[in-house]
Amino acid sequence: MSKFPTKYIFVTGGVTSSLGKGIISASLGKLLTARGYSVTIQKLDPYINVDPGTMNPYEHGECYVTDDGAETDLDLGHYERFLNNSTSQANNVTTGRIYQTVIQKERKGDYLGKTVQIIPHITDEIKRRIQILGNTGKYDFVITEIGGTVGDIEALPYIEAVRQLKWELENSALFIHLTLVPYLAAAGELKTKPTQHSVKTLLEAGIQPDILVCRTEHPLGSEIKKKVARFCNVERDAVIESMDVSSIYEVPLLMQKEGLDKVVLRKLGIIDNTEVKLEQWCNFLEGLQNPKKEITIGLIGKYVQLQDAYKSISEAIIHAGVTNSCKVKVNWINAEEISNKNVTDKLAGLKGVLVAPGFGDRGMEGKITAIKHIRENNIPFLGICLGMQSAVIEYARNVLGYKDANSVEANKETSFPVIDLMKDQKSVTKKGGTMRLGAYECQLTKGSKSYNSYQNTEISERHRHRFEFNNKYKSEFEKSGMIFSGLNSKNNLVEIVEIPTHPWFVGVQFHPEYKSTVANPHPLFCGFIDACINNK
Repeated sequence: MSKFPTKYIFVTGGVTSSLGKGIISASLGKLLTARGYSVTIQKLDPYINVDPGTMNPYEHGECYVTDDGAETDLDLGHYERFLNNSTSQANNVTTGRIYQTVIQKERKGDYLGKTVQIIPHITDEIKRRIQILGNTGKYDFVITEIGGTVGDIEALPYIEAVRQLKWELENSALFIHLTLVPYLAAAGELKTKPTQHSVKTLLEAGIQPDILVCRTEHPLGSEIKKKVARFCNVERDAVIESMDVSSIYEVPLLMQKEGLDKVVLRKLGIIDNTEVKLEQWCNFLEGLQNPKKEITIGLIGKYVQLQDAYKSISEAIIHAGVTNSCKVKVNWINAEEISNKNVTDKLAGLKGVLVAPGFGDRGMEGKITAIKHIRENNIPFLGICLGMQSAVIEYARNVLGYKDANSVEANKETSFPVIDLMKDQKSVTKKGGTMRLGAYECQLTKGSKSYNSYQNTEISERHRHRFEFNNKYKSEFEKSGMIFSGLNSKNNLVEIVEIPTHPWFVGVQFHPEYKSTVANPHPLFCGFIDACINNK
């Protein structure tokens, strides 16, 4: 139960997108959690898609999946990695979901006799969604990140909704506005005018920010802070400097040094003189910044031009590297560019290779070609989702001799459909939110690589797929040396494949990257990186 009535913190952004509202929100959440408060963070996304599940990763980066099967914004991954708390469907709200709910109510007759309008009907639904988590009584603080930039047309209903909420919640809400203070090299000085204009835009919408967090490449200095405070109507100690840093994991300590959490507590009328020491976080940072060794691994995927498409995988590799006292450099390899002629050169010098998830047949043959080289040359391998399925196809073709083996996703006419559409997916026609999504249990075989990593026979992992291993071929794979070390007993679904004679060859149907956090690095990634370090 919460210590007091839930306090709401709204985080907006101005000047430009991609300033890091999610990281600032997660960092503040981390500092408040370290003080003993219960905190959750939610994201309001202005796009009209109901969720990002049908978007190409180039559009919006990684689609992050929660335990309860919600396809959400990648910022929820940051929230979980920083706070070490699970998020849910309620932590991500989209314009599509808001309008869908209001229109369904209108069709049912809930608004009989009334004209349905953005104000009050859309804004009321936004306010209701924002308060769902707070009304559970579980959280002292609900931090709400509003996507986009102040002034965006699509964000206006959200800005109006939180403006109303600020007054309805009386002294239980405040606004943090994240802006940019650019440095003009030609003039040799920092410029505050973009921040002033951004705050002015917010004021025009009826919102006075309580705290300004200013992204900058150079220290602001006391005079710049005074100027910003004077022209933006905020107190001097409420102008928070957010310097560019080499790692997102430095930001909580930067915000602590600037006193962000103390200003938030003071402005919400909460007396707390606790001196927070983030010992575990500092130890993690020490390991990150001062590794004892360094290795390079490969990551093979088809979205490598935008690394945010694999954000959780990147972060899980960092967590596992620190656990193994190692800096892990990642060589991003486009699956479409791999062929029999160049595979040796493409994978030269790598201590291990991760084959990433994805959908469709683009780049799949390149993944299969790479996996053959990896298997035959004893290079540590971790395959995730389609990466695991590609490993199965490669094994069927080159060990079992099924030259036409494939997934029916790539070739519906294949003679050997070793990867097939799941039974409960065969009647599905709609794309959005219809995959096998969320957390499912898995039983591990003792003595396997997976078991040795988890040190447990019962695990739970998150899924996002329509296709599965075809159990029709199970005995043939087992006879030839590939084992199925992880199974879902309820439907006999193959979750993990391994080759015991290989130094480390593990493919998983689920997405282990979603559950890796700073406090709890994922055991499979830790095992994989350990195998890469020790690979001769």
